[in-house]
Amino acid sequence: MSGYEILSIDDLDQLESSDGTMVLSPLRRRIGFRPFGVNVWVGRKPGDRVIEEHREPYGTEELYVVLRGTARFAIGDEEVEAPVATFVHAPPGTFRGAVALEDDTRVLAVGAKAGEAFSPSGWEDFYVAFAYLRNGDEQAARAAVEEALAREPDAWQGSFNAACFEARVGNIDAAFEHLRTALERNREGVEPYLATDPDLASLRGDPRFAELTG
Repeated sequence: MSGYEILSIDDLDQLESSDGTMVLSPLRRRIGFRPFGVNVWVGRKPGDRVIEEHREPYGTEELYVVLRGTARFAIGDEEVEAPVATFVHAPPGTFRGAVALEDDTRVLAVGAKAGEAFSPSGWEDFYVAFAYLRNGDEQAARAAVEEALAREPDAWQGSFNAACFEARVGNIDAAFEHLRTALERNREGVEPYLATDPDLASLRGDPRFAELTG
């Protein structure tokens, strides 16, 4: 074993999000990279969301590199067109999102918190899990869910996402157990999603849903 790897961005898988609006090439998982978060996001056509709208108020610093195509970044109070080979540095709390302006736009995303040892976030595992499920591979999807829960066993987000996963595959009893755990850990964090998350649709008509949510 050489211990190193050389690959092209075209060698990476493209995994659609559960709603089909985002496309991730999971570079960090592909090469087993551990020092910090690093992935590639894809906008297949102009107008596609490349990087989701989000803020990083808790200290995550991000660097984006346009590998192919052109993207419009919303950062701070500005919107900037970034062609290939552009670097976009986003200190904590400044990044707002990016949209593709050309076909097959690809952006490398790097992020971590200064001074802290990096640990992969559960969002990545669950994104991959729901993408596999969308493609019909429940076994691979469930492996990603179990990986996320094992890495962050006390996180309410993991329990909530696991509830969504089990609801989607029809394991209603398991879904309620995970939902109960998520509510016990952080009711305030879960409540905004209870009435709107489409993954929970199969649970809302069950009497247990009303019992849990009040």
